[in-house]
Amino acid sequence: MLTFSDRILANLSVKERKDVAVFFKRLPCLLNHPHERHSESPESQIEAPPRCISAALSIYRGLLDVKGSRPDPELRRLAFGVISQFLAHTFVNGADLKKLLAILRTGLTDEDRGVRLKAGKTVNSAMQCIRLQCHHCLPEASQILSLMKELIRGSSPRVKETTLTSWGILGKIADSELEGTVLLELIAQLGQSTSLIQALAYSQLLSLARFHEKGPFALLSPHLQHISCFVTARICSGPSHLQETCRFLGRSIPDFLAISQMHTLPELVATKNREAIAAMAVHMDKSVGTLLLPLSSKILAHVLMLPRDDESSSALDFFAAAVVEGSHEAIGLDMLLNSHRMEIISELVTSMGEDEQSRKAIIALSRLQRRDNKERKLTLGEFLQPHTLGILAHLNSAIISSRGKTAISRKLQVIKSLGSLIKTVGPSISNITPQIMALLQGVVGNLDLADSALETWRTLVVTLAFMDLAPHVGAIAAAMVHGWPSFSPQGKANAQEIVDYMFIEHFDDMKPPLDQIVSLQGIPEFEHASRELMSHRAGPLEEQLQGFLKRIVSDNVSISTQSLADFKVFMGANSSFFHGLSAGDVFHPIIGQVTRALFVCGSRDGEEFEKVRNHAYDCIGVLGALDPDRFDPAPEKLPFDFLMYNFTQEEESVAFAIHLICDVLAGAYRGANDITYQNNLAFTIQELLNYCGFTAALVQPTQKSLPAVIVHRWRQLDDQVVETVAALLDGRLTLAETTYETETLPVYPTVSTYREWIQRWSRYLISHVQLRNAAMIFHLFRNVVRHQDVTVARHLLPHLVLHLLISGTDADREGIRSEIIAVLEDQVSMMSSSAADKRLLSAQTIFGIMDHICKWIRGVRQELSPKKKSRNHQIAQLSEDLPNVDSLISSINHELTAQAAFQTKAYARALMNFEQLIVMKRERNTSEDDLQAYYDRLHEIYSHLDEPDGMQGVSNLVLAPSLDHQIREHESTGQWTAAQSCWEIKLQKSPDDIEAHLGLIRCLRNLGHYDTLETHIRGVLSRNEHWSEALAGFRAEGSWIVRNWDAVQQAVDSSKSDSPEISIARVLLALRGQKGSDIQAAFHAARHKLGATILSGGPNSYRRSYDAVIQLHVLHELQLAHGFASRIPAHLQNGREPKAYSELATLTAQLRVRLDSTLPTFRAREPILSMHRIALGLMLPEYAAAQREISKAWLSTAKIARKSKHFQTAYSAVLQAREIGNPFAFIESCKLIKADGDNFRALQELENAIARMPRLDTEYEVENTRLTGKVTLTKSKALLFRARWKEEAERFDSRDTGQSFKDACNTVQRWESPWFHYGRFHDSLRAQSSNRAQIALQTLNTCKSFLQALAYGSKYIYQTMPRLLTLWLDMGEDPDLIRNEKQGTNDRQASTTYIDNVVYKLPPYQWYSAFPQIVSRIEHPNPSTFSTLSKIITAVIVAYPVQALWLFTGVVHSNRVERRRRGIEIINKVKASPSQGRSSDMSPLVERWHRLSQALIELCDAKVDNDILYLSQQFPKLSALAPSPLLLPLQYSMTVVLPSNRAESGVHRPFPSSAPTLEGFAEEIEIMKSLQKPRKLTVLGSDGAAYNFLCKPKDDLRKDARLMDFNSIINKLLKTNSESRRRRLHIRTYSVVPLNEECGLIEWVPNTTGFRHILEKLYTTRGIHIFSREITDEYNRVRDIGESAAPQVFVERILPYFRPVFHEWFIATFAEPAAWLSARMAYSRTAAVISMVGFILGLGDRHGENILLDTVNGDTVHVDFNCLFERGKHFAVPERVPFRLTNNIVDGMGVTGVEGAFRISCEVTMQILRTNRDTLMSVLEAFVHDPLVEWEDERKKEASGSSQSLSSTVLLLLRALAHRSLLPIHKKLRGLQDAESEWGGKEITISNQVESLIKAASSPINLSLMYYGWAPWL
Repeated sequence: MLTFSDRILANLSVKERKDVAVFFKRLPCLLNHPHERHSESPESQIEAPPRCISAALSIYRGLLDVKGSRPDPELRRLAFGVISQFLAHTFVNGADLKKLLAILRTGLTDEDRGVRLKAGKTVNSAMQCIRLQCHHCLPEASQILSLMKELIRGSSPRVKETTLTSWGILGKIADSELEGTVLLELIAQLGQSTSLIQALAYSQLLSLARFHEKGPFALLSPHLQHISCFVTARICSGPSHLQETCRFLGRSIPDFLAISQMHTLPELVATKNREAIAAMAVHMDKSVGTLLLPLSSKILAHVLMLPRDDESSSALDFFAAAVVEGSHEAIGLDMLLNSHRMEIISELVTSMGEDEQSRKAIIALSRLQRRDNKERKLTLGEFLQPHTLGILAHLNSAIISSRGKTAISRKLQVIKSLGSLIKTVGPSISNITPQIMALLQGVVGNLDLADSALETWRTLVVTLAFMDLAPHVGAIAAAMVHGWPSFSPQGKANAQEIVDYMFIEHFDDMKPPLDQIVSLQGIPEFEHASRELMSHRAGPLEEQLQGFLKRIVSDNVSISTQSLADFKVFMGANSSFFHGLSAGDVFHPIIGQVTRALFVCGSRDGEEFEKVRNHAYDCIGVLGALDPDRFDPAPEKLPFDFLMYNFTQEEESVAFAIHLICDVLAGAYRGANDITYQNNLAFTIQELLNYCGFTAALVQPTQKSLPAVIVHRWRQLDDQVVETVAALLDGRLTLAETTYETETLPVYPTVSTYREWIQRWSRYLISHVQLRNAAMIFHLFRNVVRHQDVTVARHLLPHLVLHLLISGTDADREGIRSEIIAVLEDQVSMMSSSAADKRLLSAQTIFGIMDHICKWIRGVRQELSPKKKSRNHQIAQLSEDLPNVDSLISSINHELTAQAAFQTKAYARALMNFEQLIVMKRERNTSEDDLQAYYDRLHEIYSHLDEPDGMQGVSNLVLAPSLDHQIREHESTGQWTAAQSCWEIKLQKSPDDIEAHLGLIRCLRNLGHYDTLETHIRGVLSRNEHWSEALAGFRAEGSWIVRNWDAVQQAVDSSKSDSPEISIARVLLALRGQKGSDIQAAFHAARHKLGATILSGGPNSYRRSYDAVIQLHVLHELQLAHGFASRIPAHLQNGREPKAYSELATLTAQLRVRLDSTLPTFRAREPILSMHRIALGLMLPEYAAAQREISKAWLSTAKIARKSKHFQTAYSAVLQAREIGNPFAFIESCKLIKADGDNFRALQELENAIARMPRLDTEYEVENTRLTGKVTLTKSKALLFRARWKEEAERFDSRDTGQSFKDACNTVQRWESPWFHYGRFHDSLRAQSSNRAQIALQTLNTCKSFLQALAYGSKYIYQTMPRLLTLWLDMGEDPDLIRNEKQGTNDRQASTTYIDNVVYKLPPYQWYSAFPQIVSRIEHPNPSTFSTLSKIITAVIVAYPVQALWLFTGVVHSNRVERRRRGIEIINKVKASPSQGRSSDMSPLVERWHRLSQALIELCDAKVDNDILYLSQQFPKLSALAPSPLLLPLQYSMTVVLPSNRAESGVHRPFPSSAPTLEGFAEEIEIMKSLQKPRKLTVLGSDGAAYNFLCKPKDDLRKDARLMDFNSIINKLLKTNSESRRRRLHIRTYSVVPLNEECGLIEWVPNTTGFRHILEKLYTTRGIHIFSREITDEYNRVRDIGESAAPQVFVERILPYFRPVFHEWFIATFAEPAAWLSARMAYSRTAAVISMVGFILGLGDRHGENILLDTVNGDTVHVDFNCLFERGKHFAVPERVPFRLTNNIVDGMGVTGVEGAFRISCEVTMQILRTNRDTLMSVLEAFVHDPLVEWEDERKKEASGSSQSLSSTVLLLLRALAHRSLLPIHKKLRGLQDAESEWGGKEITISNQVESLIKAASSPINLSLMYYGWAPWL
């Protein structure tokens, strides 16, 4: 083609030439797209050979070279078409362009109009070719445009006409710069004198507006600067330009001039165009000065940028003269420059971002600098540095305010100018680094701006000093990682440079905070940097987890988002670690921190947090639906409480300001992406820092000394806060004054949104603050509260309201009251027009304000107690302030508050207010009939709170429960069958009630009756099609359960909303369709929908949002199953079946582990199991191994249904498993039969099934060799059940039963359960035997079995270890067995030998779990037994010296010679033993412990005469012993944590690694005011905290220590039971360390107050004294009149005087309703536990000073356990009650009293105590073998003063006495009482036992006969 001969074309006719032209037009497309149909699209890619355009030009010449005549016009048009088509597929070089321009000129001036138009289109093709070829090929484009400009200006009208049309075509090219040129040329033609040209230009402009779908002004707006300058420059010479332009725009001339003056005036001043300026002034009706002055900064900046100094000076003088023209004011140039300096500098810096203007801007800044600093020469950077914040504000506003297409170029210029500013200023730019970070983070996500932003970011990073860069490394890294996928190649290169600079080149120089840096893994370009980061971050997984927890809750959105994405990967890579944390009866404490952090992220509101929320929901699903009863949520950081003295105390006001900086502003400042908001925050922080006295001298080297108090305040700030605010200490920011708007109160009804309400009301309140200190703080927030983020306003509002209630006017107080009432009334109004979110959020805010006020009232009342009343004038002021505040709360109707709270689902608050209403009505003697409506509302509230105990309590008050009441009761307790019956009755009455149908369907779902559910829904929809939407979720769920996918699709299609069930249905349908994009989209949408509950619930809503958490759990498991299923077909096709099965086994094991960590209820676990079955069945329907796993899931459903007593559901599940072919379904079937009460049939069927097992083994195991281990375990379970059921039946020979146990033990290796039960069996035989030899044999067998169980795990350790020790050690000193040994029977020695062999085989922590019991037997008389015992003690101390030595202290310092001798002997062995992980021997540590314990004994024994002792003066030895590696003897540090079933015991850490060690002592030792004068010693821990201990002399604390051990065991047993765990039943324990038999240490219980002290204060405020003379006289009268009449006098004369008031303490102490409810429940339940335990132990002397209440959580804490083992019954005035249950104790439990939480907790506790009686009795054996001093005294009394020493005989007598004391405990644990009691010696039910105890404890007869000092009336 390139050598095509002109000669050939010359021989062609015109027609043939036309045909050739048509062919050549098609040729480029045919060459580039041979398989596509011919297209003339100009947008094809350039793919033709580069010389094609030369060929096209040759073809053009050849086609038109017609001899003898001018070519035909049509041929000329076709020739230009050939060039256009070639231009669409190639590019143009310089030589070809010159030829092309000549051809274009010929065509554009052709005589034929059609040719000219065709040539114009060719111009368009050429411009597009050049644009595609190179965006910056300006010379080539400009040559073509020059030709067009030449023709439009100097040609004939006919050429101008077609050229204008060609210009119009050019304007349709998508190029902003070209568009501006075209528009300017067209505008220029509007001023032509030829009307045709004007009209054509006008029409072309309109055509372009239509093409771009814009109005005329929007079309010109991006190019207004050049167009307006062009037009206004000709305002005098060519006014028609201006007139026609304004006509086109539809604007008046003054309007156009006003809009464009910012562009035009600087140019007119620069050219000194006085006439044009004057004409503008005339048009705009202004003087020249008035016109110019407002734009002085822009004009001056432009003039300063003129190229020559003389031009600039001349123009400046011109401007100065023009400004004062016609004015009488003397305004000089210097004044103009100084008054607009900031704006001028900002304009010039902005110009530095434009390549053409950059040099001019720098020159201009230099000129300005010279004018400012004539004497001292500064660098340009030094000149700019003080102005950087203002410059940045200008740059940010330029980015925010830009509009239209030019906005991108303008933003690019601004970002580039920022980079130039950073380079120019240098490292001192650090003072505005946070603002720069905010700006860059805001724009880096914009694809058009990202490259420039990253270039500027790189400049910032390399410019900052290392110490200034370090705090921002985390945010920068997060932005780089987060944005990486969207970055361009150039952007990625910049990002890599940034990351390499920070992490490879200078990481050690910066030492950035690792906790804020996201992971760099997953990006190959960051691999080197990632390794560097990981090398610094390497550490234990728990430490890494803590780092993640800090990052994911970061205020920086990028850090939080990326950290959550990293955290998901971390969890997936370390799944076994997380499974270990969430295993067992109690999860690791860090689980509470993880869930709270994820919920904090998941509840962050706002569009900017959408990705954070979605990542958080994903992570929650990965973590799983962890059982909320097995971990405590991480405590929320307590906010600043309140300002007690209302800004009149300087320290309190400063503390409030520091709180605002640290807890509110610093985080908002770090996380702000809006620089205007950030500047407002910065100013507020700056001024608050100044208020606190903080200056730059705190962070800069200075010779000036600072006040110590200021330095101390500064050092209290968190490091991250210091890093954030340090740059603001120089105080350079200013803020323009703002005026406050006038508001009409209440504001609430006048606004439409919550944000507007809180902002306007906050600003109104701020404007009314007058008190100086308060105004100095609150007025700083006037702009901050205006921002879209209302967090700051919401935090400030309670403090504002409280301040104005105290210091404001009556009008202020009434305004506040009216606002509160308006919000509350709107909640209950049926006519409310407010949006739902406005109502809800406003109510929550008002409730928060009310809580804040109540806290202040409570604090003031405490401060005004009688002891403090006359302290100072501030207290007197509080007395005056209190009525003003209290009157507001009391004036708000309780019922209104209660109803509003109920409507907004603030159920705890509703409960609190409704109960107060009931109490008030009861005081007014309202009848019970009139209270029924309130009780029903309480019942409904408790149902919403998911508190079935509370519901049951209320039910006892309801006289005639309604059907709705019964339904709520049944559903809350999981009695779904009963609830189903109620709903069916309701449907009979109201068959068209959709709520009744939904209730019935809910019951069917929860019972697992999905077939019935689906049938019912079909029937309902057949009659009520319009209910389809309401039933869609249930319909979808029921249908997917039964695999009816068509029905699922129909349910989804019929649903207009996205309920959680519909969202999951969409996921399942997508999985079924196997479309990858649909699947991911469905997962994302479902996760977003399911997380909505968490978003609305808030950070503390884990339990309330548990259903949503389950759904997220399920969603993640569907993803796991999908990933697995996508790999299986390839494995099977490639013959890798073992690999497929291995992956399936891994998956199912992971699913089982996750299931085990969930709430163990049918409602929680069945949806998960159901989804396991659906996922495997849906994705792998033909895979046999998957079917087996489905059958196992059916058996799991059967198990959980059976435990929930849903027997029909369980039976159906067993049938399903059998149908699939599970050979072990018979086990669950037999269990189901047994649960139904048919024990014999269950055993018979089990026997039959086991008989078939050998044949079954052969078939099953041959087919599935990899399942052998699991099958063996299942067989062993079946054999174990057979053995246990035989034992329970009591009809089988013991040898047969024993053999059954042995079979179970021998079937599978390393399984704990069969050996434990085998040991229990032997122990029962031992108890039944009377033959001493048989007893010895069975004891030996029991010990062996228990030891074997311990070797395989710790699940039953608290049942096995105590019993094992008791049996072994008792047998060792049994005289009958010693005699048998002499006769040849040696079972006793065999037991000792057996235990001796396993001492070191068992983990030491197992022995430690019973260490007090072991130590109590240290005086064992048998030498061989003692030898083994000493080995155990030595092993434990060597393994855990810092814990065990404390427990051994009382032995080494014992007053008993033999006990002390043996203790010292063991300690010497310990000192000679190598220690674990410490120095070569234990001697130094042991010596330290010995000296410390001796010094503590000396402190206890010291004679005390003063109230204060001084450690260094009076006890220098003790003072010198700190610091020490010994742990502080705290309860949690000394308590062993056992491994879960899934944990690796070999690597188990039984004690917290963070337990504090002894660091020092406080100098002062306080002497407590009691008879024994205990010493309060303050110990400083290595964690920086101070811990208090009571050094108690003259008291045998062994009883307290044993009781704490006993209570600790009870706590562990309570944790293992799901019912007690759900209620969080526990006993508060504390560490007790006996130092010897006469003194010891007691861990101080903080945050507690005495029950009597509480009541004394409450009654004193009413003028009632609890021990008045009147009460004394009445009580003496009660005692004198005898038992028969005493109760009547007690009830009628004493109790009315003391109306119960204890409930008021909970309201006053826990002002926030959720805290109030939690505290009251904790009180009721802990009171129940200690009441039952106290009854069992015979604990007496429960007067008001021995019962404490925790002021933080409401727990009941009992102290002083001297009165144990029924000693109270032997007092001079015998105790008659089993525990304290007086009127006030009951009053604290709420309106339901003992019913509900207290009674049920008593029953649950008693059930656990009785079930584990053997374990508990074994623990109490320590009392027997470490006899108490009081028993020694009693023994001496019984011996009538015998002078016997503690010989072995005496010890046996003491033990007999101890056994006698423990006998009643054993009887109580069996549910028995003495034969003469009402129980008649028979075992009674637990409910009857509890009922009898409650009656006895609250009986007026018993209470009236109690000791006066016990105060039974309280």
